Amino acid sequence: MTATATSRATVTGVTTSSPFTGTTALLRLYLRRDRMILPAWALVLGVLPMVYGSSIAGLYPTDSARAAFAATTAVVKSQIALVGPIFGSSIGALATWRSGVLFPMLAIAVILTVIRHTRTEEEMGRTELLESTSIGRRAGLTAALLVAGIGTVVSAAASTAGLAAIGTGAAGSIAFGAAMFGAGVVFAGVAAVAAQISTGARLARGLAFAVLAFAFLLRAVGDVGSGTMSWLSPIGWAQQLRPYADERWWVLLLSAVTAVVLVAVAYRLHDQRDLGAGLIAGRPGPGEASTFLSGPIGLAWRMQRGPLLAWTVGLAVFGAMLGAAASGVSDQIGSSEFIISVLDRMGGTKVIEDAYLAMIFSIFGLAAAAFSISATLQLRDEEESSRAESVLGAAIGRWRWASSHLLFALAGPAIVLVVAGLAAGIAYGASIGDVGGQIPSVLGAALVQLPAVWLVTGITVALFGALPRLAPGAWVVFAAMLALYIIGMVADLPQLILDLVPFLHLPRLPGAEFQAAPVIWLLLIAVALLGAGLAGLRRRDLR
Repeated sequence: MTATATSRATVTGVTTSSPFTGTTALLRLYLRRDRMILPAWALVLGVLPMVYGSSIAGLYPTDSARAAFAATTAVVKSQIALVGPIFGSSIGALATWRSGVLFPMLAIAVILTVIRHTRTEEEMGRTELLESTSIGRRAGLTAALLVAGIGTVVSAAASTAGLAAIGTGAAGSIAFGAAMFGAGVVFAGVAAVAAQISTGARLARGLAFAVLAFAFLLRAVGDVGSGTMSWLSPIGWAQQLRPYADERWWVLLLSAVTAVVLVAVAYRLHDQRDLGAGLIAGRPGPGEASTFLSGPIGLAWRMQRGPLLAWTVGLAVFGAMLGAAASGVSDQIGSSEFIISVLDRMGGTKVIEDAYLAMIFSIFGLAAAAFSISATLQLRDEEESSRAESVLGAAIGRWRWASSHLLFALAGPAIVLVVAGLAAGIAYGASIGDVGGQIPSVLGAALVQLPAVWLVTGITVALFGALPRLAPGAWVVFAAMLALYIIGMVADLPQLILDLVPFLHLPRLPGAEFQAAPVIWLLLIAVALLGAGLAGLRRRDLR
């Protein structure tokens, strides 16, 4: 332990007998703080495999139908790159193949959880306060890893129980749950190392997400090619366990060993560095700030530009991949009347490719809403860290300060969806030889999502303005919308419940007739919520 760490442990005259002292107390604190967010992502990710399995059983009730679907999908390279390889045609094999998209989603949730309770706490000064007491040096990092591990265990257990409940078999269900747990703990280790390397939470998240993106790329390129590169990716290991297809249990050793090594490295780096420091030293800024930073909009741009770029590039890549796959969706679904009716109900058109694109951009709309929530909650972070107080101490009013971040929360999703729509339109048009004719219709499918996205933004602003402690509850609202949307695709839920999802009120473009009434109503509700949130912010005290 460094001299600095020792002085922190004894500053109040209390010494710690173990670097893990206080881990249990911090674990209870972190679980209390995550009492809304953690169950939301853990249960949603855990339930989705069962939902996929139930839908596949209804869409393809016979062995021959499932075999035809698997054979057709196995040659669609864009689908394999996006989701992963298919190793069988049983309900369990197809359900876990479709659930391949959950591994990156679980990794994102785990990364955010670990960094929020490590580097973010340190950056805001709370770690220094805690370590000046009898809290051990390693207690915070250990508690953060345990919180992420608990969430991963819940997801893995829920997915195992759900798959087993629909009769897919115990061995495959356990294998998929183990695969989810393995992917989760590996990326918890990645986040722990990133938190020690960087000097700030933003850089730590960027490093961890870069590793995740590289792992996804290795898996995608490997699965489309010979498959060799997939073995270099933790996401590839999770899929190479092959649930319901002669499980390879030894693959779990790769995840276990990697996770142990990463956590050990994180502890080693944590012990050797000083509080607030990192292996990547912060670069000193220029002697004089740019004139662009003289106002709140420039400051907000400096904070929001990184996430905006990452979301834009990410959805553009997925848009291009899914757009290229749209032309083959008719052959993929075969003659299943039920799936055609589902696509028609969720996509609003008899043309299967158009219904597919409509569903895809509804999901992209949900993704853009997630970005908008994150951008809006930057206001809460500024307030919690007292940076807002410094800004408002100048000749800047609360509305002007809040509007600088809301500009990106409202315009950012538009930019993200436009770029994703262009990428999907170009890819889809190129696959059918009609780029010029498809870009406008696909772009319309992207832009029509904005009223629902802005309504979610309005909910977040209303919570921040009126009930700032409950502002993170916007993620719970988002998770509920996502769950209702996905379950509504395959289950006969009451219309009153489905009406709670604003994205299901939008015109199902491309292909369907545009209806202005729901768009106008959603915009009016969004404006009302934004106004209520800003009015609440103006009246309340800063926290």
